[in-house]
Amino acid sequence: MPDGNDYMFPTSRKEVEALGWDYIDIIFFTGDAYVDHPSFGSACISRWLQRHGYRIAVVPQPNWRDDLRDFRKLGAPRLYFAVNSGAMDSMVNHYTAGKRLRHDDAYTPDGKSGARPDYAVSVYTKILKDLYPDVPVVIGGVESSLRRLTHYDYWKDELLPSILEWCPADYLCYGMGEKTMLELTRAIEDRRNPRDIRKIPQIAFKMSGKWKTPDALVLRSFEECKADKRAVAENFHLIETNANMLNAKVIVEPVGDGYVQVNPPCPPSTTEEMDSYWDLPFTKLPHPRYKGKRIPAYDMIKDSIITHRGCFGGCNFCTIAAHQGKFIQSRSKESILAEVRKLAAMPEFSGNISDLGAPTANMYWMRGRNQELCAKCRRKSCLFPSVCVNMDRSHKRLLELYKAVDAVPGVRHSYIGSGIRYDLFLDEKGFVDETSRPYLKTLILDHTSGRLKVAPEHTEDRVLDYLGKPSFKLFERLRVEFDKICSENGRRTGIVPYFISSHPGCTMRDMENLSRHPALKGIWMDQVQDFMPTPMTTSSVMYYTGLDPRTMKTVFVERDPERKKRQKSFFFRKK
Repeated sequence: MPDGNDYMFPTSRKEVEALGWDYIDIIFFTGDAYVDHPSFGSACISRWLQRHGYRIAVVPQPNWRDDLRDFRKLGAPRLYFAVNSGAMDSMVNHYTAGKRLRHDDAYTPDGKSGARPDYAVSVYTKILKDLYPDVPVVIGGVESSLRRLTHYDYWKDELLPSILEWCPADYLCYGMGEKTMLELTRAIEDRRNPRDIRKIPQIAFKMSGKWKTPDALVLRSFEECKADKRAVAENFHLIETNANMLNAKVIVEPVGDGYVQVNPPCPPSTTEEMDSYWDLPFTKLPHPRYKGKRIPAYDMIKDSIITHRGCFGGCNFCTIAAHQGKFIQSRSKESILAEVRKLAAMPEFSGNISDLGAPTANMYWMRGRNQELCAKCRRKSCLFPSVCVNMDRSHKRLLELYKAVDAVPGVRHSYIGSGIRYDLFLDEKGFVDETSRPYLKTLILDHTSGRLKVAPEHTEDRVLDYLGKPSFKLFERLRVEFDKICSENGRRTGIVPYFISSHPGCTMRDMENLSRHPALKGIWMDQVQDFMPTPMTTSSVMYYTGLDPRTMKTVFVERDPERKKRQKSFFFRKK
């Protein structure tokens, strides 16, 4: 067995034998290619469990169409199978907003499509349960996490129950799972009483009979939701409110002759815990089995650095908070710099960090000034419809981090490739504090590669309210300040706004108004996304029910495919 733990996890019987192992504790089945990088969930959880003494093997993109040899080749693990669909929901991975099959897959060698099935988590789990009925299966990742309760499935155009109702898994770990997966693994290893296991935070499971959990948040049943769309909207409002609280309740959702129980999430990770998740022997490389093949998603992230988790923006169409949580969990500057030094020492490193960020890059270290108020808060967003007065929007720590990263030998540039929220440093009057203009100036001059990408999403305030985004007047203010900084410094940097068409509440007239908005004159309008309803978002609930779950008022929804195309076409009219 090699010294240390910096070997790649085995993916075949031959690789297991080369390590001298006579057993495997946990076998991961994933819909992605196996890349040992912290941007890939399977790598994060595998390395974390390895740190605590467990032997891990990974079966990436198993063939589910043949004699199932990929599911048999490593046999049964000592503890359990872990299953995920990869970094994306398999249906989002496979289909466009127009429900057309995509012809490539960024998470597959050479970008080839067809390496994973639709609803991959369920397909993999059913096969494993048929082959090894007595071995527990734990599902996780984005596909499981966002389908943990009743949800609208856009591709079937149907309301579906929790994935635990149609996928025979024993447990579901939702969200970012290091703490939960370690506790669950130890519980399974110790053969702990199932009643005790079912108390572990951040898991979900299916039970028969009547629930006995005291003080649970009991939702309307799946059957009631199927019969009444108002029940769907009412349920979701309760789910979302609960999910964004520091002290959440157990959720119980009746279905069939039983119920699904979702336990509250673990407390947000401390900085020390966050550092420990990255202080692991990632090789930051694809597995050697892919030698000579290109994995497009890896090319995009191989020179990136993740600074924090979570997002308190609360956009209605976004799933980040539903998976990563609302509260920001930041790494220390020292931990990030240690990773930057390792990256700079890699022979393939070009000197350019492609992305120094997270879901929202400039939320690093942001939090409420008074944490006691945060503990009582029930708001979904700290920014919409107005910025919380308790939120500390200082960019001081982030500016210090940028300066320290750029000073690391071997680093020529560190770019911010992930999104930023300009309402963190601007309001309609101007910059919000003394760090705001220095941040924008540094962002434009030192950390933008060609064009600064931002996401106003729309120009019409009525539509923006349905999106959960601030007034477009804020983008107009941003463009004034952006142009001023570029002019003062002789820069020709461009600004690229992202927009959404066909979101609930958006009409053809709204799109026409957008296309003619004077503030967009001179901007190349090529970044457009036709709205796609994804599980566990306010926007998907609006799309399915025609109701705004925040108010229970009706909302216009464009469902006609041709009219959706016409809405999108306004982006491409010549000016």
